Amino acid sequence: MLTQSQGAKLIKLARKSIDEEFSGKKNGFDREIKEFDKRHGVFVTLKMKDSGELRGCIGFPYPIFPLSKAIIEAAKSAAFSDPRFMPLNQKELEKIKIEISVLSVPEEIKPRPNKREDIVKAINIGEDGLIVQLEGLSGLLLPQVATEFKMNQLEFLEETCLKAGLNREAWKHKSCHVFKFQAQIFDE
Repeated sequence: MLTQSQGAKLIKLARKSIDEEFSGKKNGFDREIKEFDKRHGVFVTLKMKDSGELRGCIGFPYPIFPLSKAIIEAAKSAAFSDPRFMPLNQKELEKIKIEISVLSVPEEIKPRPNKREDIVKAINIGEDGLIVQLEGLSGLLLPQVATEFKMNQLEFLEETCLKAGLNREAWKHKSCHVFKFQAQIFDE
């Protein structure tokens, strides 16, 4: 678990990394990078301060990078490479709020044979995020999505299937893999 103070540093690191892309100046992340060298999955979400509207969200579900590097890369990608949005412009930078989700390692939900409904029962709304994988397609929804949109367990699972580009009931297929994870969330 990270402290609130560490979370504030991560938010600052994310904002500095986006700002660096506009200014072209290196802001010197050495101290922050050394503090956060443990590998974690992470997502950086950008929302408009006034409306709460999503402006970008990119991350790494698995702990492939040290946390500091994951934050820097995810922040830049959320700002400039989320295919759902135009790249952030410099005027927008002050109008966005940054949210960071530091993830636990995803664990597969393994139902009993012929009991796919076990997957639904294993989901804890408000605590678990989901990853659905089937036939080379994958979708992920962070834990806060279910509470923000007031979804129940089944709706959350179905929406994750849709995010993967699958039909709502793809989770019922015996070759479908469903993973859950938790997130520690920090925002501005």
